[in-house]
Amino acid sequence: MTILASAPLGRTTLTAPTVVHVSGDIDIFTSHALRTRLLNALPYGSGRLVVDLSAVAFCDASGLGVLVGIQHRASRRGVAFALRGPRPQLRKLLRVTGLDRSLRIVV
Repeated sequence: MTILASAPLGRTTLTAPTVVHVSGDIDIFTSHALRTRLLNALPYGSGRLVVDLSAVAFCDASGLGVLVGIQHRASRRGVAFALRGPRPQLRKLLRVTGLDRSLRIVV
C-alpha cells in the first residue's frame, strides 16, 4: 500500500480539502499505516478530509474498520470525511456491508 497526501501537511487553504491518495491493498498488514497517516492528516486542511481510493485494488475488514474509525474521529473534530473513487469491487463491499449509507462517497 502506498499513501500520498495531495499537498504537504501543514499548508492550509480555505477551500481545498486535505486529500490522501491510497493505492494497492488495504489489509491487516497495511491498515495500521493507513490509520496513522489519516489520523495525522485530520488536523490539517480546511476541515475536510478526502481519502482517494481510486487506486486501491483490495480492502479487507481491517481496512473498513480504519475508514469507519477515522470517520468517527473526524466527526468528533468537526472535520467532514469522504471517500473518493472506490473501484467497483470496493464499492460493492461498501454496499453489501451497509457502509455506503454511513461513509460519504464523492466523485
